[in-house]
Amino acid sequence: MPKKTTRKPTAHPEGRTYSVIIERDAEGYFVASVPELRGCHTQAKSLDKLMERVREAIALCTESDHHDQDNEFIGIQRIAI
Repeated sequence: MPKKTTRKPTAHPEGRTYSVIIERDAEGYFVASVPELRGCHTQAKSLDKLMERVREAIALCTESDHHDQDNEFIGIQRIAI
């Protein structure tokens, strides 16, 4: 049986910081998304595992030439209707 290898994402060279939105879904999973990187999101059962996975997701998203870093996350506003 061949040995399973996993590709480790490389660290972002500039040490840039990103905003991460964390929510909990109906099944109890924590879901993280990175507004500055379109399509960059992950999930986990614990917050510790989520933070590990979101770092990996950011590294993978920034390796690609298909990411959009022109957006600056400003914040979240709640509106009552």
